[in-house]
Amino acid sequence: MRKAFIQLHISILLAGFTGVFGKLITLNEGLLVWYRMLISGILLLIILGVSRKLKAVSLEDFKRIAFSGFLLGLHWIFFYGSIKYSNISVGVVCFSLTGFFTAILAPILNKKKFAVSELLLSGLTLLGIALIFSFDSKYRTGITLGIVSSLIVAFYTIGNERLAHAFGSEVITVYQMIGGGLGVSVLMPLYLYFFPVDSIIPSMQDLTYLTMLSLFCTVLLYLLVTHALSKISAFTVNLSFNLEPIYSIALAILIYKENRELTTPFYIGLGLIILSVVLQMAKVFIQSKKSRAVSIH
Repeated sequence: MRKAFIQLHISILLAGFTGVFGKLITLNEGLLVWYRMLISGILLLIILGVSRKLKAVSLEDFKRIAFSGFLLGLHWIFFYGSIKYSNISVGVVCFSLTGFFTAILAPILNKKKFAVSELLLSGLTLLGIALIFSFDSKYRTGITLGIVSSLIVAFYTIGNERLAHAFGSEVITVYQMIGGGLGVSVLMPLYLYFFPVDSIIPSMQDLTYLTMLSLFCTVLLYLLVTHALSKISAFTVNLSFNLEPIYSIALAILIYKENRELTTPFYIGLGLIILSVVLQMAKVFIQSKKSRAVSIH
């Protein structure tokens, strides 16, 4: 369990950089995600091919994993859209609603009882987002996109938890990137029709950032998350990822001086989100200690 939490928090640290890359890369959100998934898929194929860890799966299994990857691609499009229509801080804070959506959706999809404690903890996050939404009216388009993003990624993580018990993390990640890349490729003509661009070819600077984003914040990050999901629940993973805004906001303040744009209600909302994470992590560790004590006796 301890190793899984270490892997989880390393992945959260890496995730903190995704918002910064979203701001650095000048491509629109659709093209950014398209290139990210394609580059990540290619890198994974090379890495797993060289290490001889690449495993074939049946067509049905590929469809399951690919659909999960497509959900991930959709989440990224809305996530980066949220950042580009607001700023890094607002975009990543909206991502924190994933825990709230997971607390509601996971019991329904997995046919289990609702956990009152999870709903209450997620309610703190919801209250934090509501505070930010109410007072930062100029960012409402970005906030709306961020809420849709967190809803989509809740479905993705619940499905990924099931996949993690059936396949290795490398298998899941490589086929998700390939499947997601194919799915986003199908959407691209329609997307570019409504959001036309002068060129779909990235500059050398954008290509460098895309490669770094793909290698560290995609390939390595999702391998770590998938490993963690084999030991930790989807709700805990999602709620723990509420720490991502702390890293992203710190980087946004350091690089883009976004503290000039943030209001007092924003910081109060962020405080509520952090409190929900601290309480959930305490709850998980207490339960873990109790289960170990029972097993010893």
